[in-house]
Amino acid sequence: MSVSALDEVGLGIQPDSDLVSLMDQPFPAVVLSIDVGTSGVRSVLFDQHGSELESARYISQRESSLGDFAEVDANEIVTDVVKTIDELMLRAPDSRPEYLAISAFWHSLIGVDAEGNATTPLLTWADTRAAKFARKLRAEFDESEWHSRTGCRFHPSYWPAKLLWLRSEFPERVAQTNFWMGFAEFLCLKLFGTPAASISMASATGLFNQRNNDWDWQSVEALNISPATLPEIVVRPSIRLRNEFRERWPALSNSLLTTIIGDGAANNIGGGSTTNNRIALMVGTSGAMRTIFAGQPSSSISMGLWSYRVDQDRVVVGGALSDGGGLYRWLTRSLLVDELTSIESQLSKLEADAHGLTILPFWSGERSTGWYPDARGAIFGLTQRTTTIEIIRAALEAIAYRFALISRALESVAPGATIVATGNALRGSRLWAQILADALGRKLVIGGSAEASARGAALLALEAVGKIGSIEDLSVVEEQVFEPDMSLHQRYALGLARQEELYSRVMGE
Repeated sequence: MSVSALDEVGLGIQPDSDLVSLMDQPFPAVVLSIDVGTSGVRSVLFDQHGSELESARYISQRESSLGDFAEVDANEIVTDVVKTIDELMLRAPDSRPEYLAISAFWHSLIGVDAEGNATTPLLTWADTRAAKFARKLRAEFDESEWHSRTGCRFHPSYWPAKLLWLRSEFPERVAQTNFWMGFAEFLCLKLFGTPAASISMASATGLFNQRNNDWDWQSVEALNISPATLPEIVVRPSIRLRNEFRERWPALSNSLLTTIIGDGAANNIGGGSTTNNRIALMVGTSGAMRTIFAGQPSSSISMGLWSYRVDQDRVVVGGALSDGGGLYRWLTRSLLVDELTSIESQLSKLEADAHGLTILPFWSGERSTGWYPDARGAIFGLTQRTTTIEIIRAALEAIAYRFALISRALESVAPGATIVATGNALRGSRLWAQILADALGRKLVIGGSAEASARGAALLALEAVGKIGSIEDLSVVEEQVFEPDMSLHQRYALGLARQEELYSRVMGE
């Protein structure tokens, strides 16, 4: 799709001439980083050293429910992005960043017609409706061989199952579709006039060959996908905003987009976990553990893990949980817990795994490590004496057990690595951080940036244009260190074994 063909594709957003006023002296900003996550959008300015200067954040109602995030209007998120940049220009009216960087959530899929209009809603990783097609793929193909090429399992989070589901349920929409893309590409289409697909974003679709750094044409052919419907993968974008946005934001008229990266990889970089001697553990709405290393992906990566790309030279390997802080929020709302400030104190008074409960924390489905497409949440062991606080404590421990399984699997690619925790959920709960350290039996370091994904995209952009040295040289600022209590680790090991037994019984494995 050419830039000229998209000149008429608009968003219905009218520029406000009062939003931008330029000063004679430029603000010392080098990169404007746009971070699009599960719960909202943020735009941040960074200087040439990667230090944050100003920020603006616009939160949509998606933050209130992960289920609401499964299928969303992509144009609404684009509008959110525009609003954050508007606000940022108001806060720093004299800034003239040279470069733009984008961090966006992985795995999303949207159909687009020849005029650049969406033909489908934006389907995110949280949408599990394609579960039966993930099972169909497992029955028809060798999943381990597919996994070795693409780094992905057969799961409704990824494009293969989603595309089969769309063909089955919405054939008329598929017939109207000229291009398939993720949200990052859709955002580039709207703001820059071209659907630039980076290696990082394409690598998490389930249709990308991790060794060739290109679409996995073997998979594309096997699923009868027209190659012309897939966006061209660019190693490093170098594009400017469309005219209407250059007029809206004159300070950005000469800014070049140089980096587009998946939010998970960006989170690692922003937190200083850029080599395989560090593992980033992130708890936000969802959760993940990831490590980065240079070179080619392992040919024998555990089936419990995924393998994507940071860029053409670096690999990111890890596991993801669909439930993290989002489950905690769901429980506190659903159980009508009003005194949120006192929860931490009440939870800390309970002994480890002393509640008699076993929880499968799959309210939003399961990804790592079992990748069971139909997984659902379960609370086993309830009695009339069970209290609300015990349920919440058991849920925090249950999520910690899933991280422990990911940690075990990561030992093959990151042996003995330091675990660096990021994400506001852990920064706000010393108790949960300690539970994780005890469950993993490993030291847990709270460090990096509170908004690591935005910073990670900015740092990768600065490295790409030669403003900073290698990101591998980044260090972690240790804000807090949680040492494991090994006696509690043994107790949690029993809780994990009990959870695994229930998992096997419920899932039929």
